[in-house]
Amino acid sequence: MAAKLGSQSITVRTLKALKPSDRRAFLWDGRLIGFGIAVQPSGAASFIAQVTVNGKSRRTVLGRVPPPDLVTAEDLEAAQAKAKAVIEAASRGIDPNEQKRERRAALSVRELCELYLEAAQAGAVLTRFGRPKKASTVAIDRGLVARHIAPTIGGKAVAALTRADVQRMIDDVTAGKTATTEKTKTRGKAVVTGGAGIAARAVELLGGIWSWGAKRDLVPDAPFPSRNVDRHRGKPVERRLSPAELRALGKTLAEVEAAWTAYHVEAEAQRTQGKRPPRAPSLPSPATVAAMRLIALTGLRHGEAAGLRWAEIDEAGSALRLAETKTGRSVRPIGASVLDLFNRFPQTDDEYVFPARTGNGHADLKKGFTAAFAMAGIAATAHDLRRTFGSVASDLGYGDATIAELLGHARRGVTERHYVRRVDAVMIEAASRVAATISAMMDGGGAEIVQLHSREI
Repeated sequence: MAAKLGSQSITVRTLKALKPSDRRAFLWDGRLIGFGIAVQPSGAASFIAQVTVNGKSRRTVLGRVPPPDLVTAEDLEAAQAKAKAVIEAASRGIDPNEQKRERRAALSVRELCELYLEAAQAGAVLTRFGRPKKASTVAIDRGLVARHIAPTIGGKAVAALTRADVQRMIDDVTAGKTATTEKTKTRGKAVVTGGAGIAARAVELLGGIWSWGAKRDLVPDAPFPSRNVDRHRGKPVERRLSPAELRALGKTLAEVEAAWTAYHVEAEAQRTQGKRPPRAPSLPSPATVAAMRLIALTGLRHGEAAGLRWAEIDEAGSALRLAETKTGRSVRPIGASVLDLFNRFPQTDDEYVFPARTGNGHADLKKGFTAAFAMAGIAATAHDLRRTFGSVASDLGYGDATIAELLGHARRGVTERHYVRRVDAVMIEAASRVAATISAMMDGGGAEIVQLHSREI
């Protein structure tokens, strides 16, 4: 039998003070009649509305009450708005539970995904760090939905989705049944391969969409039907570049720099003589070379390096103060060798260290990275350089906490979120030592950085 906590005006303070009892209890709002809170013995609480429709009492769940330390006035206002809508509809003879069942029954998986993507595009879907999803992440999600989720189970009604349906999607994507080649731009194409890894990402995304929909009464109030499905769980990637590979990469980057230097010397001589300058070499750009060196010596993510702003370089504090990363704001200690790199970089743009060749924004550099690795005869990616930085730090005896600090892994402390942090000398020394070690492996990294990663290259 349920207990009654009483009737009072429900406020944020009320929500923060909710306590469980030995049985389910109800708290009703004294102002908005029919609006209340149900508190379970476990401590979980839900906003509810109780109305009378055609002489019959109907109770409907409006959504979960966030934990006491997270609940806000906006959560309460949203629940009250839902309750008012239910109460108003009941006055017209509309059963809220029947209405909910009809809405769920009519919604397909494809439509649920589209609602989610629209919300994510508008910044209304938050990551586990409490920030809106980035546009690039939303684009990846949209691709997974359009290429793998929708073609396999998109037409299935959300209310009727079963574990067998989820398993069928996993099996089809893993078997490559969703593989295709799509035209993307005038001369571009996207090769959609499918496979076990993509299947795992697709089911993970769909699970997140289901959780998002459950908070908005779009899906049945039940767990996502993926329990005990067979899915591929890949082994953690541990790829790092060996000293020999770092030497090969360093040699390649030096050769590319030398080729660009020779090209510009020749081009300037031809211009001086009134002649047409030679064709630029088909090589990775100087910006690509500089960015690869930067990642190798700092462990930055590709996007962090490509999108680096001049204002984020704190030379006096020997740090990079990144305004936006995968884990939010981040401070990375850097050593003298990295500062020396920056001093050699030409500032061809007021904002970005590596500006785009045309238009606004920063360069992408992915194709250049791929070409440079291929020239060096190495099967690797920019993230492998980041992983190598962390591995070398481990080789040098640094602990997990220090490595996490160097790489900018997530920090959850209040100080990190709200205050400008000063990097201490110990972390700067660690960053310097790791960078110097990697630089030595790349044959000293001593080739003169070409002062030419401009928009024209």
